[in-house]
Formats: sequence, C-alpha cells, structure tokens
Amino acid sequence: MQRIYRLFSNIPEAQKHESVWELLKDRSIRIERIVSQGQISPPGFWYEQEEHEWVMVLSGQATIKIEEQQAPVTLGPGDAIHLPAHVRHRVEWTDLSQPTIWLAVFWKS
Repeated sequence: MQRIYRLFSNIPEAQKHESVWELLKDRSIRIERIVSQGQISPPGFWYEQEEHEWVMVLSGQATIKIEEQQAPVTLGPGDAIHLPAHVRHRVEWTDLSQPTIWLAVFWKS
C-alpha cells in the first residue's frame, strides 16, 4: 500500500522541544522528519549514535558541530551531511525565526 508523506504539512508552532515524526521504520532503516525552531543540544551533550545518520535540511537553517572538526557546519535548504555511527556531534544552532525542517535517515552500522 502506498502512503503519501507531506513533509511541509502540519508544521508545529515554535515549541520547547523538537518535533519528530517517524515516517518509516523497519529492522535496518528509520526515516524521520524533525522540526526545530531554536532548539540546540544541551551544553556538554554530544550525540554518539550506534546508527549511521544522513540528514538534510529541507527548510530553515542549522549549525552542527562535529567533535573531530574545528569549524561547525552550517546547513541551509538542500544541504545534507552524513554522520557515521559513533561520530560525536551536536546541534549548535537552529533558526529561531522560522522552523528548520530536517529529513533524517538512520541505518545500522
């Protein structure tokens, strides 16, 4: 059965927490739409996931810091980054003036 995903529909108003919509999940892959508006990783917190992650910014802007790289990476609409499993990273900034909509794909390493 086909399912239509409208990634730009039902965008939540600015909230305290990110909004995560799981679009697809099975044993080997997970795809999510994430909506951020001003949310960042807590001070001192680093993601260090068991899964690989590929993430694309569909709208808005965000900055990601990868521990092993000196300069943070700023992503805008159409920009994507691959974050291999166990690469420590954090969200340094997301646009406060508009929603940042991410498409994130996770798969097992």
